[in-house]
Order: sequence, then structure tokens, then C-alpha cells
Amino acid sequence: MTSIWLVALASVAIIFLVKEFIKRRKLPPGPIRLPLIGNLHMFGENLHQDLYKIAKKHGPIMTIYFGLIPTIVASSPYAAQQFLKDHDQIFASRPYHAACYYIFYKQRNLIMGKYGPYWRHMRKLCTLQLLNNVKINSFQSMRKQEVQILVNFLIKAASNRDVVDLSAKLASLSANMACLMVIGKKYNNVDGDFKDMIQQTSHMAATPNLAELFPFLRFIDFQGSVLRMKQIAESCDEFLENVIDEHTRQYSSDQSKTSIDMVDTLMEIMQSGEAEFEFDRRHVKAILLDLLVASMDTSSTSIEWILSELLKHPNVMKKLQSELDNVFDQKGIVEEKDLKNLDYLNMVIKEGFRLHPVAPLLLPHESIEDCTLDGFQMPKGSRVLVNVWAIGRDPDVWREPEKFIPERFVESTIDVRGQNFQLLPFGSGRRSCPGLQLGLTIVHLVVAQLVHSFDWELPNGMMPNDINMTEKFGLVTARALPLMAIPIYRLHNK
Repeated sequence: MTSIWLVALASVAIIFLVKEFIKRRKLPPGPIRLPLIGNLHMFGENLHQDLYKIAKKHGPIMTIYFGLIPTIVASSPYAAQQFLKDHDQIFASRPYHAACYYIFYKQRNLIMGKYGPYWRHMRKLCTLQLLNNVKINSFQSMRKQEVQILVNFLIKAASNRDVVDLSAKLASLSANMACLMVIGKKYNNVDGDFKDMIQQTSHMAATPNLAELFPFLRFIDFQGSVLRMKQIAESCDEFLENVIDEHTRQYSSDQSKTSIDMVDTLMEIMQSGEAEFEFDRRHVKAILLDLLVASMDTSSTSIEWILSELLKHPNVMKKLQSELDNVFDQKGIVEEKDLKNLDYLNMVIKEGFRLHPVAPLLLPHESIEDCTLDGFQMPKGSRVLVNVWAIGRDPDVWREPEKFIPERFVESTIDVRGQNFQLLPFGSGRRSCPGLQLGLTIVHLVVAQLVHSFDWELPNGMMPNDINMTEKFGLVTARALPLMAIPIYRLHNK
């Protein structure tokens, strides 16, 4: 009897292994995985860097198992084009994400919403009503004022030769701009609970839930993570309800008020009934939370990395200052209308995006149907990560890829808007970042102003090569250590 059971168990094990082998053979190649945990043992603190190293052995289209969940990783321009252009519609959806489900109104937001008619209408609304050039330009005076506040602070710091935490100042600038555009208040003027709420939301959105890696655990709430998500969701909802109520009261008391921030715009759309789909307060709140979380740290982190590279490469800094001096002459204020005339600034920012994409792994894609791609069979529901950090270091595309060389873009047609798959800081295709133009405007403006107005000296006798460029992986991949520098005002004699 015992031998019969052993034979039965062996048969079941063989059938399982054969099925796994056949299933695995259909997917792209990848490293050998361990039972249950898959390839999780291969990853350290910076997932994008580890995936880059693994791809060198297993190819630009490979399969990685996060626990029990297979994920396809694309690590070359050709691979990215396959998913984001040639088969864009098939891979246009997003996988289920517990934090986004609970906090973003069952994934009704734009960033992590499932692909379909509702999402397409939401994308169209955001693109045409919230992030169009007219709306972006309407905030131009606000951006100018906030940048000038930072410049005034730095001028005072320069007079005292104070060491400035640029990371903190840039984060504050970005947060103030985001809040003024979205809800009409500065970040520092919003209730203190709001700051904690946004930080926790970002943290939850960047942290995988165990039940997502191991589906059989979905009924177990480890360490109360689901309870915590629900608590954050309640805090977010209460805050956003108060914001909407406040705007509604202001609008009722002042009928002549024009739409200034994005809450006003969204409420006008909702009340007019002009939306082509169901659009109520849930959708307004989902979009508002999207805008706040997505814009809070992205621009500041990009600026921080670009300034870090400029401090490491004083020759590039001087060359950029020369261009800025030629365009702005003796004016202390950088004007947005003149940014288009700054060719070398554009090269510097492209090179910064190449080496330090804010989202080194684009947000995950999910296929909506079975697909054969590059000879591999990928079933419906396949998850895909595009490693733009690896693409930016592809030696087949970039000469000396680890070096910061803005001149590589001289007479280059490569752009950052998603048409060139060698450089994808904002993604490409249907799920590309709708805030691309706003982000580019802020990054160009702030970098230009800080480089034009100031020379920068490193503290404590540090040399440029001493700057620590270690990354800290997260929803936004920032510097692991804050960027510290002493500003020296260079326009006082002009």
C-alpha cells in the first residue's frame, strides 16, 4: 500500500514538473528559480540594477519569478519597442495592486487603472483638460514666484557661506508647486497630517504585498498591511472630501471666480455633466490623489540627479553657464519662453534622464490577451517590466554608457517623448506619462535658474569625485544621501 502511495505521489510530482517545464519553455528564458520564492533571493536593495546584471546573462527579454508570479523583463530598446509600440494595446493594462485598489478607489486612478473604455476616457480628460499647454502655461507666474523664493533663500545662504541641503530644498519646491497647481495651497500650508498621508501612500504604492507574490496567502493579512491600507485610504478620502467641499463653498460664494487649480477644473467638469463617462466625486478624488502623488517628488528627484552630475563635472557646469549667460545676458531671472533656445541645457537634461531615470523600472504592464512576441508565447495576464535604467546603459546603443557626456546628443535626433526607445524617462505608448510637458518645463526651468544664478562649492573640502551617487530604490529612485553644497551667487556684479 505504501509503495502505491509513493508511486502516486511521484506521478503527481512528475506531471507537475512536466507542466512547469512546458509552461516555462513557452516563456522567455530566465534564471533558475527556487521553490516558492522564485528568484527573490537574487535581489538586493536596487532591483533595477540586479535585473540589469541578470539580463546580461539571460537576454533583453527574460522571465523572472517574484515569488510565484512570472514577470517578463525588457532591457533593450528593441525589447521595449516590442511591448510599448508593436504590441502596445495588448500590454496597455496594469496588474492588480492591493495598495492602489484600496487607496485609489479600486484602481479608478489614471496611473494604475485597468485598460479599457473607462481608462481611455480618463486619459483623454486629463490630457485635454488638466495637462494641456494652456493649463500648464496658466501656472507660469506661480512657478516663477516659487523659484524666485528659492533663489532668494540661496542668495542669503551664499552671503553666510551656509551649507545647503539641496535635496530638501528641491523637494519643498516641487511639493509647493504640485500643491498649488492641484489644490491651490502650498504644501507647507496644508494640514500636517497631509504630508504624512502622501508619504505613506507613496510607500504603500512602492511596496509589494505578500499576497501579490504568493496568491495562496491572499486571505491572510500579514502585519496588518491590508488594515493599514484601509486606514490610509480613509485618511486620503477625508482629506480630499474636505478639499472639494472647501472649493465648492468658495465657488458658490464667488460666482465670478475662474478655474485656477485642478480641483476647480475637475469640479466644473463633474457639475457640467460633459464627461463622456460616469464621473463623480470618486473619480475626482482618484485623479487628485494621482496628481499629488505622481508630481510630488518626480521633478525634484530629476533636478537633484542632474545637479549632482553637474557638480561632479565642473567643465560641463561651466559650459552650461556660458550658454545661459549668452541667452539671459545680465538678467537674473530665467524666463520660460527662452528655454527653447538652450540647446546645451537640453543635452544636459537628456543625459541626466539617461543615467538617472526617476522611474528606472516603468510601472508594470499587463497583457489583456494571449500574445506571441519575438517567438515567445505570453498568456493573458502576463506582467511586464521595462528596465529603462538598463536601456540607458546598453553598450550597443551608448558609447561609454557609464559616463556623463551631454555632447553625445549633439546633432542627435533622440528625444525623451517616447518615440525613441533608447531613451524612455517618461515611458511610451498608451501608458506614457501624461504630465511629460509639465515635468520637462519644471526641470528645465529650475536647473537653468540654479546654474545661471550660482556657482556651487562642495562642503568640507570635498572633491567632485567624492560625491556619493548611490541610489535608493522606491516609487521614485532618489539619491541615498542628500545633496549638500554651498551656493556662491554669481550675478551680484552683473
